[in-house]
Amino acid sequence: MWVSYVGRRVAQGLVVLWAAYTVSFLVLYMLPGDAAALFAGGGDQASIDPALVERLRAELGLDRPLWEQYLAALGRALVGDFGTSAQTGRPAAELLIEALPPTLSLTGFAFVLSIALGTTLALAASLTRRAWLRNLLSSLPPLGVSIPVFWIGLLLLQAFSFQLRLFPAMGDDGLISLVLPAVAIAVPSGAFIAQLLSRSLRSTLAQPYVEVVRAKGASERRVQLAHAFRNAAIPALTMVGVLIGGLLSGAVVTETVFSRLGIGRLVVTAVNNRDVPVVQIVVVFAALVFVVANLLVDLVYPLIDRRITLARTALVAV
Repeated sequence: MWVSYVGRRVAQGLVVLWAAYTVSFLVLYMLPGDAAALFAGGGDQASIDPALVERLRAELGLDRPLWEQYLAALGRALVGDFGTSAQTGRPAAELLIEALPPTLSLTGFAFVLSIALGTTLALAASLTRRAWLRNLLSSLPPLGVSIPVFWIGLLLLQAFSFQLRLFPAMGDDGLISLVLPAVAIAVPSGAFIAQLLSRSLRSTLAQPYVEVVRAKGASERRVQLAHAFRNAAIPALTMVGVLIGGLLSGAVVTETVFSRLGIGRLVVTAVNNRDVPVVQIVVVFAALVFVVANLLVDLVYPLIDRRITLARTALVAV
């Protein structure tokens, strides 16, 4: 059953990747502009030789019907060839690999911060006995979720870079340059985790087994941390895949605001220049991260709650 479930989930993931590639191909095909013209002369349309453009269209296969272009591009993508960047003339996969390390370091740091921030805030709101403090802490997650990432980044720049001069305003100068952009991404994500975890904790603490544990003389801290938190964390764990997707999308904004190299700036530049191969490989990569994250979450479920088995999860997935 375990092998069957994993195989089914991998097959579903492949369908998601195919759908992401297909949708991005069709959307980019409908955008105005001509990749052959970009190869031929860039932005100076007046200096482009029409004969050169037509020759490039034939070499790139852009003169063929849409379905032929799609099947040819899909066949190349299946072996890892997403084409050549129209802007740089380099393979799109090579550009992605170069941009990946800065983005991974940023999103990884932001992921740890968001988990720590969300969990701490939810537990603090649940454990405190003061009603005014509990209400204050419970009101912070909706506020954090509603603030755009770019606005948080601008506030952090103004306060900690321009005023206090504690952190650099831009660049990729080691760990210190990661702090502000990582915090900018982590605030909405951490607030989302805190909101979901707080609601789940309240629901779990109202369950009959919690009353039994209290009746046996366990302290409130032990009840919440040792018994209720594990079950309450399951809904929050379910959203880890969505959280990682939010971190990647937040990286697009923060890398632009903080002038950092990475996938975010790569995507912005590619979209502005209608660099189809680069945009497509980034879209497929983001979908792959989402698929892998959700598969890992499903496999971790039984480790958190032994009542959950892969067999039950498989039945639910059907």
